[in-house]
Amino acid sequence: AAPAAQPAASAAAAVAPRAVNNLGLTSAEAKKVQRDIKAHWGYKGKIDGLLGTESWKGIQRPLKKYNGYKGKIDGIVGKQTVKALQRLLKARYGYTGAIDGIAGAGTKAAFKRLANQL
Repeated sequence: AAPAAQPAASAAAAVAPRAVNNLGLTSAEAKKVQRDIKAHWGYKGKIDGLLGTESWKGIQRPLKKYNGYKGKIDGIVGKQTVKALQRLLKARYGYTGAIDGIAGAGTKAAFKRLANQL
């Protein structure tokens, strides 16, 4: 039983770094975000419309500088990343919800507005 569990665990570990979270953006909208973070925030990945770990590292950099993100630049879309994103969206993109770290419909709609203004 143990040997069968190991391949599954290593397969899961191999997939984890490539996790994609577009937070409701279309591929075209995500490409706009990637172009912006490539131009200004050190993103060196592909413009592929998939907001993966490297894309989110590029998004976390301005969130850390301007929007109170205090976590590591790790590309993980956790509660602190979403809270900082919500602060940005509330200040500039019409987000009216709570700064709660939950990427609900209001957060996703405001993130779309951000992407479409880039």
